[in-house]
Amino acid sequence: MTTSPDPHKKLWDLIKHMRFGMLTHSHPGGLLHAHPLTTQNKSLEPDMALYFFVSKKTELGKRLRADGNVNVAYADPRKDTYVSVSGQASISEDQRLKEHLFNALSRAWFPGGAGDPDLELVQVKIAYAEYWDITESKTTQLFKLATAAVTGHPPQLGEHRQLQAH
Repeated sequence: MTTSPDPHKKLWDLIKHMRFGMLTHSHPGGLLHAHPLTTQNKSLEPDMALYFFVSKKTELGKRLRADGNVNVAYADPRKDTYVSVSGQASISEDQRLKEHLFNALSRAWFPGGAGDPDLELVQVKIAYAEYWDITESKTTQLFKLATAAVTGHPPQLGEHRQLQAH
């Protein structure tokens, strides 16, 4: 198993290539509910937060105001890369930040631009993250899995890290 020298940089390097995350939050009654959202970050800023645009017409903003504990999961099965981020979500009214993050693709959902009255900015402050990045070829993975099945020792596949936010 290999490890990256800067796990926070590696975390962002993985997320930026996946773009779409499933944001999961508590729904009334305790059930979990997930929404596919596009990550708006241009980088993982020092605030260790992820940003998403959502419509005020949805219930998501209301739910996050009531309980901001969330998880955002990213997956790229073709590359065997998976990321799970847990943190605290809030709604940001920072217009300057909305303008900084807004892009041409966002306009498809919010034609009024960064000032669209329907636009809400969700900020997820990362408290904990975990990633799995398997870089071995499928053949090597199969060999390691077969060896593990025979020896009874779990295979060491790629890089797996757990990160606490500073």
